Amino acid sequence: MKLILLGAPGAGKGTQAEILSREWNIPSISTGNILRAAIKNGTPVGLQAKAYIDSGKLVPDDVIIGIIEERLAQPDCAKGYILDGVPRTIPQAEAMEAKGIDVDWALSIEVEDDVIIERMSGRRTCKNCSQTFHIVSNPPKVEGVCDFCGGELGIRKDDAPETVRERLAVYHRETEPLKAFYAERGKLKTVENRPGIEATTAAIREALEH
Repeated sequence: MKLILLGAPGAGKGTQAEILSREWNIPSISTGNILRAAIKNGTPVGLQAKAYIDSGKLVPDDVIIGIIEERLAQPDCAKGYILDGVPRTIPQAEAMEAKGIDVDWALSIEVEDDVIIERMSGRRTCKNCSQTFHIVSNPPKVEGVCDFCGGELGIRKDDAPETVRERLAVYHRETEPLKAFYAERGKLKTVENRPGIEATTAAIREALEH
């Protein structure tokens, strides 16, 4: 299964990618994580990306696609992969196609903006290991303390309501058009938001089986 997860920031892509990755025994690949790994490992494309980041610039599409290509060439991707957070734009999707990076489905998790704003404001992130929790749907065992490393939990600037509104505007403008792009290719599946993580996972499984 080669899958792209689409959806607004806070739609639950990362959480679902982790669950499906364990179930199907294929890697979940998030742009942020592989970008950090490529920089840390000093790969040629990683060094290119680092130069842009160090000078305060956005990493250009060709470098992002290069890093994805590097990652997908690794043996653990032979049986498939889940892409989370890439492509973000139609030019990125076109560049991936041009490189022969193939997907079976692009699955969009549909969540209304006001639900996302409410959801993100309850999100807590570990300052040490970056693991995320939610005060309602996925609370830590001890309030304010990470279950995994014991680090302090806090609200990321990204999760503050005014920042979330800005991120949603960017999503609707730049990323949402990807739904039409993949629909034209007969590769789009959509799943409506469900109450709870397990219910959403079940809906995704059902969508991909039909």
